[in-house]
Formats: sequence, C-alpha cells, structure tokens
Amino acid sequence: MIKQDDITFVARESLKRSGLVLSVDKGYLLESRLAPLARDEGYPSIEALISSARRDNSDRLLWAITEALATHETFFFRDNTPFDLFKNEILPVLSRSRGSVGKLRVWCGACSSGQEPYSLAMILEEERARLNGLQVEIVATDMAPRILEKAKSGVYSQFEVQRGLPIQRLISHFEQNGDQWRIKPNIRQMVTFKRQNLLENFGALGQFDVIFCRNVLIYFDTEAKKQVLTNLARQTANDGYLIMGAAETVVGLSKQYAPVEGRRGLYLRNDGPPSARKKFAAA
Repeated sequence: MIKQDDITFVARESLKRSGLVLSVDKGYLLESRLAPLARDEGYPSIEALISSARRDNSDRLLWAITEALATHETFFFRDNTPFDLFKNEILPVLSRSRGSVGKLRVWCGACSSGQEPYSLAMILEEERARLNGLQVEIVATDMAPRILEKAKSGVYSQFEVQRGLPIQRLISHFEQNGDQWRIKPNIRQMVTFKRQNLLENFGALGQFDVIFCRNVLIYFDTEAKKQVLTNLARQTANDGYLIMGAAETVVGLSKQYAPVEGRRGLYLRNDGPPSARKKFAAA
C-alpha cells in the first residue's frame, strides 16, 4: 500500500507538470501504473521509486512518473463523428478557401500512440483527388517521449488495429509482419511527431487551420483548461476550427471560441469572419 504522503507528493508534482488532476484517494491508480515503471527503472517497489524521485535533481523520474500516470487511451477513428466532420464538411470548406496553391495545417494535440493523426492521414490520402493539389501538413504532439516513439514507428498489434479500423483501410494502408501491422510509408510520412506539453508555450508550432484536442482537457483543473484554450485560440487560424471530445466544452472556460450549431465538439474562433460560419453551414 502506497503511503498517503507519497500519493499527495505525486499528485502535486503531476499537476504541476501536466495539469493532470489526481485525487488523493487514487492509490490504486498509482499502484497499477507505477509498478511497471518501478520495474523498468530497476526499483524494488513503488515506494523506492518515489523516494528516489524526491531526491532526483534532474527531474527525470518525476517526468517519467507523470507520463506513466497520464491516460493514453486511443484507437483508430475513435468516435467517428469528428472524422466524418473533417472529411465531409471541414475539408471541402478549407480546400475552397485555401485554393490549389495553398496549404492546410492540422494539429493533433496529446496524440498518444498516433492513431488519431494516422486516421486523418488515411482520410487525406483517400480524398487526395478532391483536394485539387492542396498541400496538407499534420503535426502530432504529446508530452510523453516513450509513447511518441511508438507513434513514430507506426507499428500496432492485432488488437490495436481491430479497434475502430475498417478492414478495407487495414488492407489499403498497412503492411503485416507476423502478428503486427505497420502503417505504410506514404501514410507515416504525412505526420510529423513532436514533443509538446500543452501547459507549456506552444507558439513555435505556428498557426493551424484545424486543431484536434480531444479527451484531454477533461483531466485538467479549471485554470489549466482556461489557459490551454486561450493558447489554442492564438494558434487557430482566423477561420480555422477546434475539435474537442464529446464530453468536453468551452462553455464557461473560453470566450475566444463559439460552438458550431449542430456539430458536436466543433468550435470556431469567436472573432473569426462571419463568412466562415456561413461557408460551413453551406458545405
């Protein structure tokens, strides 16, 4: 059993680094997620791992603990609605407004092991003929280096590809190697992975036409949510879109975004041109 003092310490340090709100009664969560980390790091127990983290001036162990506690649950085409919106409504609108010589930038924040950005890349490959030469860049970020390495590899187990991925897309976009599947090079090359903590300044990433930030803010406290949304608005093009999870909202948290009526989880910049909303409604 993990001591209450250790739980409080880990909860405080994880909140500071990632915005993750960890209730002090979640000792069972620490045990299930930190036991593998303790083994990997060569410690005989979770208590020994935490004790060492308290003395670690480099901060490496505390970051490793924070990453282990973060939720990395994801799968291909998770909740089809945002992907249908992207394919059937957002892409037609933005391809018209950006023109054949333009460029479309998409950002997947907190991308975990990469299924979301790769899902978007598959859609873009399949819709290439309708994009009229529009160049598309997908940037995918996460704060956890280990999970980013998996995402970059594009290698998934049989279980992972069976979650949300239609058989036609599996055949078209993956190569099988034993009991594993690897995304084909043309799809992997469409996504650039970078390490980025959403609580830190991400202005260097530049502006984006579409930002996917789904099922992330639900783990943050109110102030962290407000700050992240403020920063996201700065990185959203004037007529760009923010896509959040079905259980998330900007209501009461941000004045920079307004929901698009009838499109669950979709938001536009409040100060964007009225034509953006009209174009979307007509798509």
